[in-house]
Amino acid sequence: MKVKNILISQTPPADFEKSPYAELKRKYSINIDFYKFFKMETVTAVDFRKSKVSILDHQAIIFSSKNTIDHFFALCKEMRLEMPEAMKYFCMTDAVAFYLQKYIQFRKRKIFSAKENSAASFHELLMKNKDLNMLIPCGQEGVHPNLLAFLDEKGLKYDAAQVFNTFYADLAHDVDIAKYDMIVMFSPNGVKSLQANFPDFQQGEVAFGALGITSASAIEEAGWTAHVVAPTKEFPSITDALDAFLKEHATRRR
Repeated sequence: MKVKNILISQTPPADFEKSPYAELKRKYSINIDFYKFFKMETVTAVDFRKSKVSILDHQAIIFSSKNTIDHFFALCKEMRLEMPEAMKYFCMTDAVAFYLQKYIQFRKRKIFSAKENSAASFHELLMKNKDLNMLIPCGQEGVHPNLLAFLDEKGLKYDAAQVFNTFYADLAHDVDIAKYDMIVMFSPNGVKSLQANFPDFQQGEVAFGALGITSASAIEEAGWTAHVVAPTKEFPSITDALDAFLKEHATRRR
């Protein structure tokens, strides 16, 4: 497996030359393209109220991604809701927990994340708080099946609340997918967008990278293999993980 062309399923950094991706490009003489696989829009307060879910009836909120956090608090702002001091927040990764502090003052709230950034560790965390009524903000496709199965099996109290809509990009028209030796995913929606746009796509020798537990799981559920996964203890960022992978698989190494 040799990698020359990489597709990052995100918008490009504001200053690419100062980003870690630019260093990877220089270091391994590779080509890196950026293309957002989908876009999300916060649901309106009017549509949210139709769900009959009351945010403040819950004692805890589960967050799986930074995007979900943004849309949840955008909705709360529109609805003029303030989170109570006693609300607890459970985040699937340390990165998500850290990002949550953009909206929540850490010392005044209770923010928790899985110790090992793994599904098993996150499930253990939830079981320690099994008496709480939990709210799970999500998109129109609902809660991730693995998490949903765990919650139902253990009998935990929860409600799912759609806080954003997802619209897939027209990849088939704009992207020459056959050009790329590696595709890096940042959410399950990116995986689903790839499937929707290229229903006959076969992984073959294409390498996949994944940021986060849910992204890696979505790649596997699609029948593909994730060769690079972050964050981990060894590779705290996706670019760190890519660096290690490219040392062995880039077509040209300096």
